[in-house]
Amino acid sequence: MFTRKKNKKITFVDAINESIHLEMDRNKKLITFGLGINDPKRIFGSTRGLVERFGSERVFDVPTSENALTGIGLGLTLGGNSVLMTHQRLDFFLLAFDQLINSISKWNYMFNNNSGTVNITIRLIVGRGWGQGPTHSQNLQSVFSHFPGLRVVIPTTPYDAKGLLTSSLRDPNPVIFLEHRWLHNSEGYVPKKNYLINLEKSKILKKGKDITIISTSYMTPEIKNIYKKLKDKKIDFEHIDLICCKPIDIKSIINSVNKTGRVVVLDTGFKTNSISAEIITLINENCFKKLKHRPVRITAPDIPEPTSYGLTKFYYLNSDNILKNILSIFNKKIDKKKLKEKNHHDIPGTWFKGPF
Repeated sequence: MFTRKKNKKITFVDAINESIHLEMDRNKKLITFGLGINDPKRIFGSTRGLVERFGSERVFDVPTSENALTGIGLGLTLGGNSVLMTHQRLDFFLLAFDQLINSISKWNYMFNNNSGTVNITIRLIVGRGWGQGPTHSQNLQSVFSHFPGLRVVIPTTPYDAKGLLTSSLRDPNPVIFLEHRWLHNSEGYVPKKNYLINLEKSKILKKGKDITIISTSYMTPEIKNIYKKLKDKKIDFEHIDLICCKPIDIKSIINSVNKTGRVVVLDTGFKTNSISAEIITLINENCFKKLKHRPVRITAPDIPEPTSYGLTKFYYLNSDNILKNILSIFNKKIDKKKLKEKNHHDIPGTWFKGPF
């Protein structure tokens, strides 16, 4: 991927792979490691070709000792290296919270950058469906966003994936880089060279005047799936893809909601104390007098993700569920005759052959 000669469509996972290749070539002190990084599937293909090109001293597999290895990552950065650490499952990284919260997130603050900057990016992949259940499918962006000292980014397109990862790898602060597994095979046009995306800005995907729709992660393509249906209902919506959960781009949100007077926030995480809750709090604090309707949030329920095929159908929201919620703000009803249910609700497409 890193040798392609022109800009073209590539997948999300190829964009990740390309960014790593280009940055490791640019920054000779960038080290990348993680469980399965050199196995036959190379973390869903995202790390293929790395060890062959850069050698086992800069690219290496590790044992399942999350907390210790996160501490090693911290030590490498303090020694002058940049570090990219990858976990195939966000859920397992919870074992490393001691190092992340008590050391990495606070280091620059405690030592005023006098002992070296903590230039570490931690890729965490979020699963869904296919029987992965409550310990392999957690969307915990709100948890990471709670702690000062961490940046939290959550790309939704191949273009954003490459640009945000490149920016994260060059940032002097620790970055949590969240990838939704169902986005890995999505395609989009991506420049062949590396480029940067602001780690503190959201993206306005569409401008409108009737309602502001704010989405994160896999909720963004779900909204894109109902663009035409919303237009058919004469709803002129503005769509903001958050892409960065910490810090939240509150300025763009305030400007949009003050214009539209209505807002719906879509979040893949649990409802209570979620990113959506924080956004609505900020809206109420800054836009209350401009609101024409109470803010609405659409999230996962406050129960663990189910494992069974039958239960996941009722747990996860799809585009039609979301459309129904948005239309209710305008006292409009969904046309049930036009609803199209996917053959299988717990896989993103025919390309998906399982969680590994």
